[in-house]
Amino acid sequence: MKIAQNAVVKMHYAVLDDDENTIDNTFDEEPLEFIIGTGFLIEGLENALIDKQAGDKVSVTVKPEEGYGERNDNLTQAVPKSMFEGIDVEVGMQFRATTDEGEQAVIVIGVEGEEVIVDGNHPLSGLTLHFDVEILEVREATADELAHGHVHSPDGCGHDH
Repeated sequence: MKIAQNAVVKMHYAVLDDDENTIDNTFDEEPLEFIIGTGFLIEGLENALIDKQAGDKVSVTVKPEEGYGERNDNLTQAVPKSMFEGIDVEVGMQFRATTDEGEQAVIVIGVEGEEVIVDGNHPLSGLTLHFDVEILEVREATADELAHGHVHSPDGCGHDH
């Protein structure tokens, strides 16, 4: 079966940046399993998998506009340390922030005196990503999987709806 909309794909992948630093790699772990078309993968990678099948090995380069987007400097700002009352804030910590556009994930990129510098960009924004993928299995999603929007294990999905 070829990969198409609503197919369940099981695959291994490695993703590297332009400097060949490994960002993530599943080859020595459990493979990734997901439904095509549910927004689980970034656009550039999902598009490259269409019409592939089990056994295929794919190398694809994904530019920021089809990945995690370009960096937006307006999403970096200094906020008072007092907003983190009772927390010993350190670089790398992630928080959920309430913004005019709703909830947004931010990461602490600096602590300067009484200010905390946070960045709302995705950590991989602005990066060209290089994927090496091995397709292990392709099958049709079940009606339940499509209704829930995720792959179920043989024992079900672990929730009631």
